[in-house]
Amino acid sequence: MGGYILYAMPASLYSAKARSYLRKRGIGHVERANGHPAYRERVVPALGRVIIPVLETPDGRLIQDTVDIIDFLERAEPREHSIYPAGPRQRAVSHVLELFGGEGLLRPAMHYRWNFDETNLAFLRQDFGGALAAGGDLQAGLAAFERASRLMRRATVGVGVTPEVTPEIERSYGEFLALFSAHLRHAPYLLGGLPCNGDFGFIAPLWAHLARDPYPSMLMKTTAWPVYRWAERMNSPNDDAGEYLDYCHEFFAGDEIPDTLRALLSYIAEEQLPELVAQVAFTDEYLAGEDIAEGAIVGGEPARRAIGSVTFPWRGHRITTRVLPYRLILLQRLQAAVTERRPDEQARIRQLFGECNLERLLDLRPRRPVRRHSNHEIWGAEQEPSL
Repeated sequence: MGGYILYAMPASLYSAKARSYLRKRGIGHVERANGHPAYRERVVPALGRVIIPVLETPDGRLIQDTVDIIDFLERAEPREHSIYPAGPRQRAVSHVLELFGGEGLLRPAMHYRWNFDETNLAFLRQDFGGALAAGGDLQAGLAAFERASRLMRRATVGVGVTPEVTPEIERSYGEFLALFSAHLRHAPYLLGGLPCNGDFGFIAPLWAHLARDPYPSMLMKTTAWPVYRWAERMNSPNDDAGEYLDYCHEFFAGDEIPDTLRALLSYIAEEQLPELVAQVAFTDEYLAGEDIAEGAIVGGEPARRAIGSVTFPWRGHRITTRVLPYRLILLQRLQAAVTERRPDEQARIRQLFGECNLERLLDLRPRRPVRRHSNHEIWGAEQEPSL
């Protein structure tokens, strides 16, 4: 197959994930900006909301959301190696990494984009404007950027970025860069010599915001060169890993999780687990107080992704974030990857997760799951909650 169209934009966090996958897997496609007339006139009405990325298949099917896009292409365009490791521990860990990349790095991504106008603003005006007003209308592009900027600055507060906590966000992100750099000293990707779904989760914020925007790009280049090289590698159609000399084009042998990756998992437990626990607990309370039918669209309409806000402790502070049930989809994928394994394999996964303070992720669930249907998030059937 071939002839795919990716509706995306360079500045878009989730577009970076889909684009990286298409490039690394050598899948022929063209990219259209979300300012393209076809997106406004055909894609948006079909989806019922303004959202990217969207993949259009050669037969005209529209697929929205990076997980759905990647899983479709894994089936439609199989390659020698799947991005999903066969080893039980590595498969589970790859889902944790995907969840953290797409959702757990939002605070530094949004902070370093929208709180450094002196360095970033001139670039962002052109970067957003060029995509939102595709075709070269400078004034329309600037106006589109101003609208997007207002929305995104509100969204920055919505992920918990406030002046009181920005010093801790910066300290925590510095810790992350150090841990990821240490791991990349020994392997070109998270799980060895091949990119896994965790790598594609990581590239979303680490490319679109943190490696491209001027201020965080310089920060990454000067303090975490291995991470910047990995970001370049994830956008290259070939390996682009000459600094590793000879390495095996496989995932780590023996379902290994090296100590450098265990350290990163322990960091994720401290950085993201409190928020996930709080959001799942809020979701359960929300569901208990609402009469919601199975199959109902989350939030009541496609454009409304958040169902409220929740406050929780984070690194010595109390922060408030929007509750996004979409995250349950990624959490459920992790849990499904574990429950489908043999009991002895599940025990080894639980042991690893316990050692990294992540075991709670394996059982955390509200009274309804979240499913995807017709490019929307919907509520699933009742289940026994575990908080």
